[in-house]
Amino acid sequence: MEPADNPIDELEAAIAAAAAELHPSVPAAALERPPRPELGDYSTNAAMLAAPLVGAPPRDVAGRLAEGLGKRLGERVERIEVAGPGFVNLQMSELWMRNAVALVAARGRRFGAGVADPPRSLLVEFVSANPTGPLTVASGRHLAYGDSLARILEFAGNRVEREYYLNDAGSQIDLFGASIAARISGAEVPEGGYEGDYVAALGERIRSEHPAGLDAAELGRLGVELMLAGIRATLERARVRFDGWASERSLRAAGAVETAIVELRDRGLVYESEGAVWLRTSRFGDDKDRVLIRADGEPTYFAADIAYHRDKLERGFEVLFDVLGADHHGYVGRMRAAIVAFGAEPEAFEVAIMQMVNLVEGGERARMSKRRGDFARLDDLLDDIGVDATRFFMLMRSHETPIDIDLELARAHSSDNPVYYAQYAHARICSIFRTAAERGTEAGNGPPPAGTLEPAERSLIARLLDAPGQIARAASRREPHGITTYVRAVAADFHAFYRDCRVVGAGPGLEPARLAVCAATRDVIATMLDLVGVDAPEEM
Repeated sequence: MEPADNPIDELEAAIAAAAAELHPSVPAAALERPPRPELGDYSTNAAMLAAPLVGAPPRDVAGRLAEGLGKRLGERVERIEVAGPGFVNLQMSELWMRNAVALVAARGRRFGAGVADPPRSLLVEFVSANPTGPLTVASGRHLAYGDSLARILEFAGNRVEREYYLNDAGSQIDLFGASIAARISGAEVPEGGYEGDYVAALGERIRSEHPAGLDAAELGRLGVELMLAGIRATLERARVRFDGWASERSLRAAGAVETAIVELRDRGLVYESEGAVWLRTSRFGDDKDRVLIRADGEPTYFAADIAYHRDKLERGFEVLFDVLGADHHGYVGRMRAAIVAFGAEPEAFEVAIMQMVNLVEGGERARMSKRRGDFARLDDLLDDIGVDATRFFMLMRSHETPIDIDLELARAHSSDNPVYYAQYAHARICSIFRTAAERGTEAGNGPPPAGTLEPAERSLIARLLDAPGQIARAASRREPHGITTYVRAVAADFHAFYRDCRVVGAGPGLEPARLAVCAATRDVIATMLDLVGVDAPEEM
């Protein structure tokens, strides 16, 4: 993002230059909004960072910083004050605010784009649910997080590819085929097998299409194909697209597992013990070495995963980002060790461990288990509360925190429902523009009268200017939930602005100025909702 595209960059640059005049080694200072509007629009701690270097009390240094800022900002700042232990608070001029919001409105849906510094190439692998059953609500949190993170990273200017990894080989697929065979024959499902009603439905469909019968291996392969078709349909419905689909079966068939082991052996990192083949992951930070080939000659899941991540590295991505379930904490260290064993930097591997999601209705949580068939399907949740509420509610907390989705709240068409609240702000703005179009606007109104910038309007403009920073933080910290928090704050500020400030019919100069605020708000809300995969309706 070019500095001229964001007024906050200009303000931060002025603070940095004024601080450098006090001492050349002052670290980068924070620019934040004060806790109360009467304290100003922005506040910086630069003076407190400079005080130890300058060797003077923070408030004295703050006074010198304020003087330097006043000279640099001139008429762009209305008031500069020293507060508390040494904060410098700035109240920007009305003209600066009006020009800033005009710039946001002119940038439209691209305001906040391109903030990555520097941009990078990332492969984001997410969902990757086993193709032995339909996507569950738990998978829904993975897809909401992974897809939204990919959208944010792309918008910030990174090169991003999305990938789904199919665990379509090994004992679980054999067990899946045996479970389908048991359902067809009326026998008991094997111990540890798949018991859900969907398995019985698969059996009925396959029997009707293949009356001559299939063996368990063929049933497993066909069952995976049918489940994958359903998974693809659910993902499309949830507004998730993938650039690539990787297959464990294909990797094994291509000899990728053997090739990876040969390379690691050539690096002196593979050895035999107790009849098994081991990788020296402990050399790269893992708590112990890991088995690649069992004593019975079968490769482990870890071996296949190593081959898959080696393939990712060979495709030239700087960052391999995996979205994994809550039971995968132990996986992270061993996979990072394997990636480093191939010569990559430890930072090339990033993981988000997703915590559980619970559905709550009437104060009670549902229990879920895919193999028992006692689970909540994502399609059922989409049917119940819709795509928008599903995605938004999944992202209202950090992925590191378990989340409860209150179904009654998610269904509500009221301001208590956070996604409805944000969408309604967008729809209300669209209604304002329809009304303005019906009335027509007077040409040549000129600038708005001085002194007409209301406190609620000022707060809203300042909030809108936070958008690039919010996007940069969400991208760099891998935290899409920051976007849902921010868009709710924008909506709240807009509703306060709508309450306190007349727009249509506000008078010469003032109406177009406030329409510009509305346009900027509309576009920022639409952008933020799109980043989390939620629609921005024009009517509600």
